[in-house]
Amino acid sequence: MKGFAKFISIVFHPLLMTTYLFLVLSLFLPIILQPIRPSLGLIGLIFLMTFILPALNFIFFKLTGTIENLAMPDRKQRILPFLFVSALYSVVTFLFYWKVNIPYVTILLLIVSVLVVSSACISIFYKVSIHSMAISGIVGILLPLNKISNGLFLIPTVTFIVLAGLVMSSRLILNAHTPREILVGSLLGFGVGFAGILILF
Repeated sequence: MKGFAKFISIVFHPLLMTTYLFLVLSLFLPIILQPIRPSLGLIGLIFLMTFILPALNFIFFKLTGTIENLAMPDRKQRILPFLFVSALYSVVTFLFYWKVNIPYVTILLLIVSVLVVSSACISIFYKVSIHSMAISGIVGILLPLNKISNGLFLIPTVTFIVLAGLVMSSRLILNAHTPREILVGSLLGFGVGFAGILILF
């Protein structure tokens, strides 16, 4: 059981959620990415900027001894790496706004950046489940998009709701978080994602 829980935690790592979001958009509502055509190149760019670069940041902190473990079970060790990742996501969002200037893409990246910055800020005071926060943020984004797109995101939304349950259960099985930390993360993630779409779209 723990092996499966670890697998779920890796496959649905918080840093992968932006890539999954844009993959879903490319498949179910590609018009939202216009004038860019959905392609593996675009998904690859999102993957590079929102997963590879932040992951290298964590590895750097591990090699320099700033953090003892990449899982960062200690809240205090999360603060500096999370602040760096927040800055990175903010810069990526600004670059997309400045160089690419696709309104919906910029808005979605802005919502994701707010999620990342929120996770960094709350980690200063409280250890929250970033896994729960990230995947619940995707659910919060997809849910109101269903109304905008006349239900095109129904299947992905239901899928991510089920996956969110799996991810949260996995974090509990691995004793990575308490139920309260998972609940706080899921509510915060869903709230930011849902409110971001309602306000900005």
